[in-house]
Amino acid sequence: METLWLFTLLVFGIIAMPGMDMAFVLSSALADGRRGGIAALAGIVAGGLAHVVMGTLGIGLLLRAWPAAYGALLVAGALYLAWIAWNLWRDPGALGEVAAAAPRTPRQTFGRALATCLLNPKAYLFMVAVFPQFLRPGEVPLALQAAVLWAVIAVTQVIIYGAVALGADGLRTRLASSADRQRRLCRQVAVLLAGTAVWALWQGWTVA
Repeated sequence: METLWLFTLLVFGIIAMPGMDMAFVLSSALADGRRGGIAALAGIVAGGLAHVVMGTLGIGLLLRAWPAAYGALLVAGALYLAWIAWNLWRDPGALGEVAAAAPRTPRQTFGRALATCLLNPKAYLFMVAVFPQFLRPGEVPLALQAAVLWAVIAVTQVIIYGAVALGADGLRTRLASSADRQRRLCRQVAVLLAGTAVWALWQGWTVA
């Protein structure tokens, strides 16, 4: 848990980048008002919980079947983080599109947001490359560690996506009109990912 601050900073940087989840929350708020945006936010948070449960169960099974593979997973994740950072730095304009959506009920919005999150490839990459770096097998149960990390993810999603839902019109205009702001944000996240990759590589090498 001494690295919880680093996980929080990394999660904040990743969630703040426009992508599928943010686009869905924004489009729901634009189409159905704040109620639609909040329903979309709830679906995204529920999807994040599902990702954490699947990731933790997978890591637990891996540790039981082949403990040495955990170190290899950390090293592979660190190298992948470095690759993502390089691509973000080289092409900082590759951010998600923001579009309007057809009106729907809050229940429909929640279900589609959940599906959007579960089908988001970036979320699975996060669970493979980033999440395992902050789980430490030992005295503290993995389930408890995962619950704390999910709380960080959920709170960050509520803060960022909640702001998107409440300020949809102004945010959409700023995102669409400021390519420089998007590039700066993207490169800041790239630097953060690169630093985390170096730290994670050292951790993975130690465990391996």
